[in-house]
Amino acid sequence: MTLQWNELDSRAVTTAKVLAADAVENAGSGHPGAPISLAGAAYLLYQRHLRFDPADDRWLGRDKFVLSAGHASLTQYIQLYLAGAGLELDDLRQFRHFGSHTPGHPEYKETKGIEVTTGPLGSGLAAAVGMAMSQRRLRGLLDPDTAAHASPFDHNVYVIAGDGCLQEGISSEACSLAGTQKLGNLILLYDDNHISIEDDTEISFTEDVLKRYEAYGWHTQRVDWTHGGSEYSEDVQALDDALNTAKDVTDKPSIIALRTIIGWPSPSKQNTGGIHGAKLGEEELRGLKVALGVNPDTMFDVDEGAVAHARANAKQRADQARKQWDKDFASWKENNPEKAALLQRMNARELPSGLEEALPDFEAGTSLATRAASGQVINAIAPLLPELWGGSADLAGSNNTPIKGDASFIPPERSTKAWKADLYGRNLHFGVREHGMGGIMNGIALDGYSRVYGGTFFVFADYMRGAVRLAALMNLPVTYVWTHDSIGVGEDGPTHQPVEHLTAYRAIPNLSMVRPADAAETAYAWLATMKQNGPVGLVLTRQGLPNPARGNGDALADGTLAHARNVERGGYVLRDCKGTPDVILMASGSEVQLCLGAADVLTDEGKKVRVVSMPCMEWFDAQDADYRESVLPAKVTARVSVEAGLALPWAPYIGCKGASIAMDGFGLPGAGGDLFKHFGFTVDAVADKARKVME
Repeated sequence: MTLQWNELDSRAVTTAKVLAADAVENAGSGHPGAPISLAGAAYLLYQRHLRFDPADDRWLGRDKFVLSAGHASLTQYIQLYLAGAGLELDDLRQFRHFGSHTPGHPEYKETKGIEVTTGPLGSGLAAAVGMAMSQRRLRGLLDPDTAAHASPFDHNVYVIAGDGCLQEGISSEACSLAGTQKLGNLILLYDDNHISIEDDTEISFTEDVLKRYEAYGWHTQRVDWTHGGSEYSEDVQALDDALNTAKDVTDKPSIIALRTIIGWPSPSKQNTGGIHGAKLGEEELRGLKVALGVNPDTMFDVDEGAVAHARANAKQRADQARKQWDKDFASWKENNPEKAALLQRMNARELPSGLEEALPDFEAGTSLATRAASGQVINAIAPLLPELWGGSADLAGSNNTPIKGDASFIPPERSTKAWKADLYGRNLHFGVREHGMGGIMNGIALDGYSRVYGGTFFVFADYMRGAVRLAALMNLPVTYVWTHDSIGVGEDGPTHQPVEHLTAYRAIPNLSMVRPADAAETAYAWLATMKQNGPVGLVLTRQGLPNPARGNGDALADGTLAHARNVERGGYVLRDCKGTPDVILMASGSEVQLCLGAADVLTDEGKKVRVVSMPCMEWFDAQDADYRESVLPAKVTARVSVEAGLALPWAPYIGCKGASIAMDGFGLPGAGGDLFKHFGFTVDAVADKARKVME
């Protein structure tokens, strides 16, 4: 198909190159190289291929665009400006300035048209894989029987990534899974410029990328704008043909390796590491403008005719696309009223009625690992929450993540003896890819309709920390099921016994870490998590924990334990005494039982003891001051915290006169029970510590 491309389009590309250089120069810092050399590719994508509405960046029918090479943010900002999608010239003048809509890296919710925060290389590509998976799942949930490419829920996900993205392990993890999933709606444009900060990538990155992606199961193409090094011309027709071919391939994700010269046509810095992450400088900037045929003595001097042309074209394409989509969507709603109501509920992030009533009851006096309780909760609420789906990094049986009776989200031909596959299934299999799993879950959550969870052993949460941090930064409703939570893991030894992990993850803003004490708390932790708008980590035991009998409200002075629905407060009085306590014992998770046991011992000695369960410090800190004072009254300074992790997070709660029973080093090989005794996590040790602080 012959590309319709005229002089105004070429002038718009020239404008984009100049604006990229000027914006970085004006800011004094930034990454001008890729935005200059990718201007033509990005313009072609936005103006001829990407289905989007400049007036509505949340349009359900839009294609998604992810700039995984987030340092090249001007590549996207300038196209949003040219399309009239919410950015104006003044925004480009404010590039990288405080409070601007054009930060140094694309930030979700800070700039209209940005689908995901990118910057950590490869993370955007992983999120794009999640977006492509989410599109298929949403279609299966709402419109599974419509012919391919005819549903209002069909769309493509486009990505621009660079050499750095493809070197990062997270992209390898995610792209390998994308091939297994046959995500034909995912198209990756790889800026193959052979330059990184340390200059030529020959020193570190020499593999044949397309052969690697072919091995992943991707469709591969190459477009060479350098023409083998003999000349340089930006052959937009060749790239347009490649993009059209990629869209026609529906049974594989596609990668197009676009060979470029970074910074072209900058006269002396093109094709060097020097143009990757620094302004051009006055002389080089003038040289670039002379080479492009524009006035070298002006800054931000745009071609108004080219901008008007680009905006008119973008609007015309959007109007045409929306006219057809609105018609299709209206027809779908009319024919599917129940599913339309489900879509409305999911979009509003509302929970269905009856969710609390669906939670399983756990018999008092029995023992159950909280990971097992979590699995029961997932299966109890799943029928009411069709938008809930998830899986594990190859630890489904250990993390208890499967939704029983539901198929796996895999192309049908990939069924195994253990797992029945369905294109629109519900159980996710991430493989041993923790970081990739985290990035993919971010992309799923960004779609805004489903509720996704993913599991692994808590110790391996280290592998996915970068993705979790991004989820917290974007405040995404992602749920992490982290099991095998402490030295209670036992015989696998210190490599598998998380010690510092609770402290490390509690340090991430916006992330709620929840460590329930028993099965009942686990059930209500899930319920509270479903009410959250940000990420939550559920930290669960391998070993069985006792399920004590509880009352139906707050703790009573007669020893009646509080109801587990108090979990949503983060910390609460689990067991109370008459009058002012002599000592407060507080803990999370498996150590709460030790505090209850110590309270029995101390009560028999005539002491007044309060036990506080603290499953989530973040939720407790969000309560009002009066509630926090009611749980931890300031006048009671004798306090003991008990947790098989580091003591640091408990300092604000125990105060200067309290004490902690905690870990101060790594675990050891041995059975979990033996390790708890060895490290002082016993009823007697808690009682002894309480006696000392009361002195």
